[in-house]
Amino acid sequence: MVFRSIFQQHFLLIRSKRLLSGGFDEILTKNISGKLIVTLNRPRTLNALNISMVRKLYPMLKKCDSDSSVPFIFVKGTGGKAFCAGGDIVAVSRSAQANDPSNTVHKDFFREEYVMNYLIGVLKVPYIAVMDGITMGGGCGLSIHGKYRIATERTMLTMPETSIGFFPDVGGTFFLSRLPYNLGQFMALTGYRLIGADAYHMGLATHFVPSEKLKNLEDELLRTDNKLLSAEKIDYILNKYHMKESEIPKFGLEKRLAQINYLFSGSTVESVFKKLRNNNDDFGNKLFNILSTKSPTSLKVTFRQLQIGLKMQFPEVFTMEYRLSQRFMKSHDFHEGCRAILINKDQKPVWKPASIEEVTDEMMDEYFAPLHEDEELIIKEFET
Repeated sequence: MVFRSIFQQHFLLIRSKRLLSGGFDEILTKNISGKLIVTLNRPRTLNALNISMVRKLYPMLKKCDSDSSVPFIFVKGTGGKAFCAGGDIVAVSRSAQANDPSNTVHKDFFREEYVMNYLIGVLKVPYIAVMDGITMGGGCGLSIHGKYRIATERTMLTMPETSIGFFPDVGGTFFLSRLPYNLGQFMALTGYRLIGADAYHMGLATHFVPSEKLKNLEDELLRTDNKLLSAEKIDYILNKYHMKESEIPKFGLEKRLAQINYLFSGSTVESVFKKLRNNNDDFGNKLFNILSTKSPTSLKVTFRQLQIGLKMQFPEVFTMEYRLSQRFMKSHDFHEGCRAILINKDQKPVWKPASIEEVTDEMMDEYFAPLHEDEELIIKEFET
């Protein structure tokens, strides 16, 4: 129910907004002596990304990366509730169903977003993302690939895509598959919400800073002379505001690590369900009930996605994710999930197939198969 309320607050507000910029700046920038401050400025949609924002952000980041006079990029959200709550999924769904060759938003958004996510991961200039508030889906892609990720006590980080018949994209293949104790499978399949301290303990955040100190941190970065802003100096400033390790709330999942590792190990989603059925504690029963509400196709795609992703290089994951995104655009479950969870709000998606047993290996193979050569996303084309 928590995820549903977040989705409704986020995506249903997006429905009333135009896909492209409509009379206000969705990306605010300040250049102070070369220091770039970027603010996501769609507070009424929890700073959700649309294609126009991606098209403003990418060239900005690209330009900074080739400019040795830029000491850092500092990215934050406005409104006090969210860093970034994902992407304009309803608009993407409508584009995919429009049957209009001129409407390519469902292709362009993912292609351009993934290229931007990759760029964030390989930037030479230090990239600092402030994950204060809701950091969901596309918001994770805007932050977790960067060098510095600041969590606060208000952070809520999640990848809940299986709830709407999709999969954890924006490079989730890479960072989720590399978490220990099968925490990536756990997060990806269930959509589990991490608080800021948990994101830090899992390594998804590099620092934990009280939200009341963010302004002071930003101000100190801005007033420090550029000649002094070496990587070591940036580390020093961020560590200065980082809460003492002894004062950071303990890892909320620490006592469950062995259980999570066991439950989400194995070679198939079916094995996860089998273990959960044989489980006799409240935690396992809750997970079983949560997974039972998800799209069976999404669960099986996601499980295989992370298995494969563990052996992939960073650029490769985006090629695979783009293939998956375009296959989901043609699937029943993605559009049904958007309808039931985000648009009509009946909360009763009718998944097809309805059970994981009905999702065959042959069906999975089709999701992961290469696209036509002229449709593929090959990241090396954008490496300059």
